[in-house]
Amino acid sequence: MSKLPRISGRECVAALTKAGFFVRRQEGSHIILRRHDPFAQIVVPDHRELDRGTLRAIIRQAGLSVDEFMGLL
Repeated sequence: MSKLPRISGRECVAALTKAGFFVRRQEGSHIILRRHDPFAQIVVPDHRELDRGTLRAIIRQAGLSVDEFMGLL
């Protein structure tokens, strides 16, 4: 398994956009992304640096592996 990079919330949103997600809305410092097929909704904090546990949970909710996510960056 690859080591998770230190990325910002915006970089995470950009990678998930490449995976078929789109920005649904933003509430405060949280960006809500959605994908229709297969349905998934993910909340990404708009922070300068995401904690590794938070990033790992986001990747898991998106249905991606760490290596697939790294390829989208």
